[in-house]
Amino acid sequence: MSTTPDPIAPLDDATAEMCLGELLRSLNSLVYFKDHQSRFIAVSSSKAARHQLLPADLVGKSDRDLFADIHADETLADEERIMRTGEPLIAKLEKVEWRDGRETWSETSKLPLRDAAGAIIGTYGLTHDVTERERVGQELEQAHRALLETSRLAGMAEVATGVLHNVGNVLTSLNVSANVLSGGLRQTKTENLARVAALLAAHEADLATFVTDDPKGRLIPEYIETLSRHLVEERDRLLAEVGGLQQNIDHIKEIITMQQAYATTAGVVEPLAPATLVEDALRMNTGALLRHAVTVVREFQPVPLVRAERGKVLQILVNLIRNAKYAVDDAGRADKIIRIRIESDASGYVRLIVADNGIGITPENITHIFQHGFTTRAIGGGHGFGLHSARRAATELKGRLTAESDGPGQGARFTLELPVAESAITGTPAVPASAGS
Repeated sequence: MSTTPDPIAPLDDATAEMCLGELLRSLNSLVYFKDHQSRFIAVSSSKAARHQLLPADLVGKSDRDLFADIHADETLADEERIMRTGEPLIAKLEKVEWRDGRETWSETSKLPLRDAAGAIIGTYGLTHDVTERERVGQELEQAHRALLETSRLAGMAEVATGVLHNVGNVLTSLNVSANVLSGGLRQTKTENLARVAALLAAHEADLATFVTDDPKGRLIPEYIETLSRHLVEERDRLLAEVGGLQQNIDHIKEIITMQQAYATTAGVVEPLAPATLVEDALRMNTGALLRHAVTVVREFQPVPLVRAERGKVLQILVNLIRNAKYAVDDAGRADKIIRIRIESDASGYVRLIVADNGIGITPENITHIFQHGFTTRAIGGGHGFGLHSARRAATELKGRLTAESDGPGQGARFTLELPVAESAITGTPAVPASAGS
């Protein structure tokens, strides 16, 4: 039995034109081809829709018909340089000013359009609207500045540090995703599309014969199908990366919203659920705990609500959890464990205990651990203000903060005691006893 593939059926001019047209209609990116006078000669459906026109309506027009003069002058200068030098323009971030006064942002790549002989006959380009990305970036920058100011006004430097660590971790992920997107755009196969278009244009008079008899022409239908499939896969991959970007942005918004909620209650003493306070403090340290592979074991018992100020309790807990993270990290153990216990008795206080299996504290240091400026960390590793400020905050809350350790290598245990709220309402633990993370 013969294994020779069936010959490709010949294409007439209309079918070949339909293949190219279908490709332009299927692209989500804004794709366009221009002649040597920077007039549109072909555009994708998405490009035409961007201007609320049909593709045929854009043919013969230039950017001066669509945008404000300042932007049209800039694009014309770019295209004239490309045609003069043959050098492409890659991933240029542009502020787009429209004739109706709108302003948007785009990321644009343009390359020289050549005929079959290699002569430059115009340009072609690929543009992505990045207005939303730029808007989110500006919002993040504003939120970052607002966060610093809020933390300063609330006197919660320790909390701000924890929040910024988390935001910094997420921003690192955002940067990775942005680089993936940028790399994907730079490696797009649209240049190959332009070559096919130029090849078809060069054989416009004998298109049917070209795609039937010419060795290169016979490859075009199959190549267009392969290229279309590749562009769809590339689009899906980039869309998935955009989804990851949005998730990270939502995470940053959640962190900032929670911190702002604490800051706006500064000075307000109210009944609070201890488990919720602990979970919020853990969330502030999530990035560092995950990055350093620290296991958190929760032992939350049903306890009464406490009467306290949210911001001050958060300041204390964030400091204790972060110190515990440093302690287990410095110990060099494979099993880095922070155990957080919530309990109460008939004394009228609820105890929030943060224990670790880290480097421990020597007997001589345990007596100085809360002194202003005292630190057990290496030079440059700590300023010695955190625990001092934490104990002072505990005292202001009519509570107590104490430290215990059995010595070097035996870990440490810090206990925050807070007064029970007068109503003594029993709170339900947010996480079952002995649950880990």
